[in-house]
Amino acid sequence: MDARADERIGLPVAPTLGWRGALRPVARVAGIAARDRFALVGTLIYLALVLTAIFADQIATHDPGEILYTGRYRIARNLPPSWDHLLGTTHGGRDIFSQLVHGTRSAVIVGLSAAVCVAAIGTLLGLVSGYFRGWVDTIVMRLADVVLGLPFLPFVIVLAALTRPGTGTIVFAVAVLLWPNTARVIRSQVLTVRERSFVEAARITGCSTARILFVHVAPSILPLSFLYGSIAVGWAILTEASASFLGFGDPTVISWGGMLQDAYANQAMGRGAYYWFIPPGICIVLVVLAGFFISRGYEEILFPRLRS
Repeated sequence: MDARADERIGLPVAPTLGWRGALRPVARVAGIAARDRFALVGTLIYLALVLTAIFADQIATHDPGEILYTGRYRIARNLPPSWDHLLGTTHGGRDIFSQLVHGTRSAVIVGLSAAVCVAAIGTLLGLVSGYFRGWVDTIVMRLADVVLGLPFLPFVIVLAALTRPGTGTIVFAVAVLLWPNTARVIRSQVLTVRERSFVEAARITGCSTARILFVHVAPSILPLSFLYGSIAVGWAILTEASASFLGFGDPTVISWGGMLQDAYANQAMGRGAYYWFIPPGICIVLVVLAGFFISRGYEEILFPRLRS
């Protein structure tokens, strides 16, 4: 039986999702960001981060790994901010501003990769758990309880120590530890969506389980996936910075955490070189705040009663 036959005999028809229907959750997310100040500020911070990462080569004034020299052929150590070096230089003679700009690339790669993994794993397991219920739901939720009991930063440090430190390790650790939060919320939403009339109509018309899950149920919970993915960006960048500061990051990659570790090792605070460690610290704080602002602006998705 097709949808037209179902409509003629009076059965509820599941909404058909063409390309416009697939873009509906994206439009809803963008609409909230446009009218809520918190969500707008968080989105603008993420946008500025991405644009800086894309055009880092054009924005940076020097090669971040190049050792600079003065006119007397001495290493340009600990130079204060000037027009030639906007944020001064490190003890090793490298330009701090260029390192700060190129550090956004590492932040964007780690943040977006972790966000996609967290959203994908949490959404898939939440869909399966909420739709099938029973023993499947029990296994997924007990696994989520175990993962939620793992200490976050110690787990990342141990994993980095046992494997090769790098971006992949950080992304894997964040994805493993943060998916339960997404899965739990997605599951609770799926438990209500699966009982709606258009899902029942899809079952009656003979739609496969996969089609019901990914065509009829998934679009209803995609805004939640986007929300938790955006929150995971800040957590991933903060985790990468923490691991790099503790010496468990990739030493070949310029990152904000690596800059802080370098400043700490060379006693930047004792030298009064606040221009060395304050800028990367501010960038990390802004990214984490952006995740908070977005979650604050999208509270009406998490708590629909707030719309009134």
